[in-house]
Amino acid sequence: MDINFEYYKIFYYVARYGNITKAAAALGSNQPNVTRIMKLLESQMGCRLLVREARGISLTEEGKRLFSHVEIACAHLFSAQEEMGNQLEDRGGTVRIGATETALHLFLLDKLHDFKRQYPAVRVKIRNHTTPDILKQLLGGKLDFAVVTTPFEVVGMLRCEKVLEFRDILAGGEAFRDLGKKELTLKDIKDYPLIGLGEGTATYEMYKAFFTEHGIDMEPDMEVATSDLILPLIENNLGIGFIPERLAYPPMKEKRVVRMRINFDPPKRFIEIVSDNGKAKSGAAELLYRYLKRTEG
Repeated sequence: MDINFEYYKIFYYVARYGNITKAAAALGSNQPNVTRIMKLLESQMGCRLLVREARGISLTEEGKRLFSHVEIACAHLFSAQEEMGNQLEDRGGTVRIGATETALHLFLLDKLHDFKRQYPAVRVKIRNHTTPDILKQLLGGKLDFAVVTTPFEVVGMLRCEKVLEFRDILAGGEAFRDLGKKELTLKDIKDYPLIGLGEGTATYEMYKAFFTEHGIDMEPDMEVATSDLILPLIENNLGIGFIPERLAYPPMKEKRVVRMRINFDPPKRFIEIVSDNGKAKSGAAELLYRYLKRTEG
């Protein structure tokens, strides 16, 4: 099937804006021409891609499947076009990375601050999701690379490189200050409300296995979807929970959080840069990737 790529490009804008008039304006074209191209594309594809509605258009199931591929192709081509247009000496281009909340605050923010000072022409787009969602987008070609926290399952042709080691501490709110005066065992923790990530997350499975290894069946009293929600719940005295030591320093200094004394070491964790070995990086992505590895830790 030999279809003009320009048709796919126009389809990308129509699907992205959900409106033919807006798509035409973004393309520097006109509505009749865009409508004509869409009809040609549907004819050549042999299926209906768009549904015309009063307020714009929506995609059919076939249209959604096509867009999932076209979106990735266009993102790569637009990024390459932008990079070439900026010229090599300008060190320009766009990098799309995925990052977990913990990786963002423990590692990535400081590095990006220094990187942007050196390479202001490079645009960085960050997608902040859970580790499984980020790895799925990486394998789908929607990200150049990812910066995530362990544990996670390595799938496909992913390459993982450690850039920072950290440990969690057990912390509680001000209401648990007296509890922080005594040394707690894993068994003691079972007597208090525990806040943690929910079932199905890698961190949940890690701590579940950790408690089980010590003969304790432990379930969080409060479960959250992302790690950034744990600290606010702890600060509001809703329970105790494990959080990265470095992230606990500011609220501990302000006496909003109390560190619990424990007689065991929580599992060691890492922040890793993950990339797809089967996909070449753009110049801008390679520049940031190498910078993060060079300044690791």
